[in-house]
Amino acid sequence: MKTKNATVLGIAAGALMLSALPAAAAVEVGSQEVSVYGGWSWGDEITDAALDGTRPKLDDDAVFGVRYAYHFTDQWGLELSAGHSPNAVTRLVGGDTDLDLTTLDVNAVWHIGTQSPIVPYLTAGIGYAIADLDRPLTGVVNGAAVSIDDDDGFTANAGVGVKYFATDAVVLRLEARYRYLDKVVDAFDRSLSTVETTLGVSWQF
Repeated sequence: MKTKNATVLGIAAGALMLSALPAAAAVEVGSQEVSVYGGWSWGDEITDAALDGTRPKLDDDAVFGVRYAYHFTDQWGLELSAGHSPNAVTRLVGGDTDLDLTTLDVNAVWHIGTQSPIVPYLTAGIGYAIADLDRPLTGVVNGAAVSIDDDDGFTANAGVGVKYFATDAVVLRLEARYRYLDKVVDAFDRSLSTVETTLGVSWQF
């Protein structure tokens, strides 16, 4: 009898808890979304030639930013984003030097399974990357003295993520994104392949 009573009480308590939960929120047609995010970026070599015997590398460092999205349907949206990484160039004979990297992107977002509070999504887009070196990189390349400065260029990205709609208005985001950078320096430059993993909070309205 005690076991039966405990089972009934457990079912009743579970029912009360479920009834107290808010209705499932999801992506809404015509809604807008403002996000802030932060995470980590994994860098890559920035030149196609060795400087003083080694290739300088964009370091692994923090990344953060803001995003704005408009949802044309419950599956498709357009997202504008601005990101920043207070990074550095490593593998330099004279020691590391700061390189601030700012990215501006326009992305298409495809939400999968939109009738659930947990919504996976895919994203892809293009943009512009602005590099700001603290000082030029100086050294020897192929026996000649050189000075390499920062440069801006094209960027493209593609990623996968998941949104959790805690309420109709508050959304938590987890995302992994591959980023291609055309260049960040003005000489002996090469394209970079980087990866960003981020956590974010969004407000849907």
